[in-house]
Amino acid sequence: MAFIEIVKQYFALGFSHVIPQGFDHILFIVSIFLLSPSVKSVLIQCSVFTIAHSISLGLTASGVILANSNIIEPLIAISILYTSIENIILDNINKFRLIIIFLFGLIHGMGFASVLKENGLPPFNFWEAILSFNIGVELGQITIILFAYFFISKWFNKKEWYKNRIVYPISTVIGCIAIYLSIERIFL
Repeated sequence: MAFIEIVKQYFALGFSHVIPQGFDHILFIVSIFLLSPSVKSVLIQCSVFTIAHSISLGLTASGVILANSNIIEPLIAISILYTSIENIILDNINKFRLIIIFLFGLIHGMGFASVLKENGLPPFNFWEAILSFNIGVELGQITIILFAYFFISKWFNKKEWYKNRIVYPISTVIGCIAIYLSIERIFL
């Protein structure tokens, strides 16, 4: 397969892994967005997340790290639950947020690796495929952030009721879904 075809194929695979197939990934990004609806802040957090998942994805896909999906998938759901709870109990981003996001990115990257392994990776353009996939994921995340900004934050984040009427209810729903996903992935 030609280089440009690999880049296009894996970019599309990365984007589609987030939109429309990445329900849990969408929940995670929206949850990150809710605590600080500043686009700049969320883009920084998502970039840290992408750097982390790029590292673990590359290491897992190349066989350096062996990831057990029976452990990784519940941890991904728990990471969503954690961020949703953080939205409810915190008023602002704490100083450890980027470290936590980085650690969660490492976990999510191991989950992404299973997607790539299912689709196969080209042996001669391995790193190009990984990079293209990650760029597709990042563009998917940016799309979610911009969607959340234009449909939620831009209009409501300065309102005094924003946290009570937007952040708490959406975070509660995300948290409930994350609990269900955690239980499903652990026991079913």
